[in-house]
Amino acid sequence: MVAAVAGVALLALSGWFLTGAAIAGASGIASVRAFNYLLPSAGIRGLAIARTLSRYSERLYSHRAALFALADLRPTLFAKLAGTDPSRALAQSSGDMAARLGSDVDALEDSVVRKVTVPGALAGAGAGLIASSLAGLPAALALLAGLAAMRLSSRVLAPRLLTKPRQDHAAALNRLKADYTSYAACSGEIAVYNLGTQVIAALEPHARALDAARSAVVRGEAVIQGAQLVLAGLTVASVLALADGGAALVALAALAAAAAAENWSVLARTDMERLRVQDAIIRLESIATLPAREIDAALSTNGGSIALTIEGQSYVVPPGGRLLIGGPSGSGKSRLLGTLIGLRSDAPEGLAVDGQGVRTLGLAGLRPLFAYAAQDAGLIAGTVADNLRLARQGISEPEMWAALETACLAETVRNLPEGLTQWLGDNGARLSGGQRKRLVLARALLAGKPWLVLDEPSEGLDPETEHALYQRLSAWLDRTETGLVLVSHRSGLHALARQVVTLVPVSA
Repeated sequence: MVAAVAGVALLALSGWFLTGAAIAGASGIASVRAFNYLLPSAGIRGLAIARTLSRYSERLYSHRAALFALADLRPTLFAKLAGTDPSRALAQSSGDMAARLGSDVDALEDSVVRKVTVPGALAGAGAGLIASSLAGLPAALALLAGLAAMRLSSRVLAPRLLTKPRQDHAAALNRLKADYTSYAACSGEIAVYNLGTQVIAALEPHARALDAARSAVVRGEAVIQGAQLVLAGLTVASVLALADGGAALVALAALAAAAAAENWSVLARTDMERLRVQDAIIRLESIATLPAREIDAALSTNGGSIALTIEGQSYVVPPGGRLLIGGPSGSGKSRLLGTLIGLRSDAPEGLAVDGQGVRTLGLAGLRPLFAYAAQDAGLIAGTVADNLRLARQGISEPEMWAALETACLAETVRNLPEGLTQWLGDNGARLSGGQRKRLVLARALLAGKPWLVLDEPSEGLDPETEHALYQRLSAWLDRTETGLVLVSHRSGLHALARQVVTLVPVSA
């Protein structure tokens, strides 16, 4: 508000001063000597300093406010995704979620910054009306009418010209980001098989739709801003025509009207951005309103026994037991593991832990029981230590090295240039497939859960490394008395198990 008032006053005083000085100069030496230019000059300098400082402060504090207001928004939304039923969360496209947590949150941040435009515009308009009233009531009324016309035009034109283009732009951008994210995950294969041209062709429709929507948005914004410019010009011309009281006051009123109109036109940009913010809020609310998982039961931390019922036959694995789930590819082994630990619920087998059905317990009830190393090793874009710390809080470096030794990966990490602090890239790009699986295994060992669930942990390993992994993992299981649920087509780790359950593929 200070910046707006100072800006209007600066321009108004400058117009009055320059016009008065010109008139005095044209009137002769006596008029020049009688003209007091020191006070207006000091006022102009003071207003310029006030405007500069207040604008700087406004930028500093409004962006600081936006930063702190939205600092927890992305983590909160991510927590909503993590806290809902896995079937809902895992069904979301990672690219679409990235777009929502990126550009949509940015739109909200911009809206917070723009909240200061309303009081600023009102303050500037008030200062302009006061200044123009010095040249007569008609001049002030002309400015008031012009500002009202500018406001009405943006409020009417913005939704009509920008609603659909904004929606189309957001949808096209989200589709493009989602598809790009999916393709980026396969960047190695795309490079090896020279599929770049095909990928570009697949993305081109979304890119064209994005360009078309952006062009429509730009055209609509140009019409709105053009209307603001025309109305502002007519407003200043009307004030100039109706102002009275001498040339100096006429100049003061006209320039005050121009400054007030400039401040007022910022509201049109807020109107245009409001549509983008509204669409962003709708998309983000689909995440914010996800229901939390219901926890109907709780288990003791000792893990209890695991009971499986397959085609009417029951199998019970006691605490600390070791189970191998066998069967050919496609028989549902990974699906059974996912259901056992609460990530899915579509396994046909009956599953219970400590006498309670896993579907009743849900992920939150099962999370304290199972450490999981998936078949598709998932790593974050971070260091070796960053990925290991995901297991639990407070993991020390000696614990990390011990887990890496058990997973037969300690030597590899020691040979990295920066060891535990070595940056691995997106999804552990610096490591081979077998190394990624062993890093995920080490992370599962660090979790300290009653049961260790492993899905093809030795895939991609040579026989010598697989045998070493068997020996170290067996010793670790004996020492910690941790239970094991294992899926592995390779026979090198089968000796870890004390019980075997074989799944049979469901016939088509």
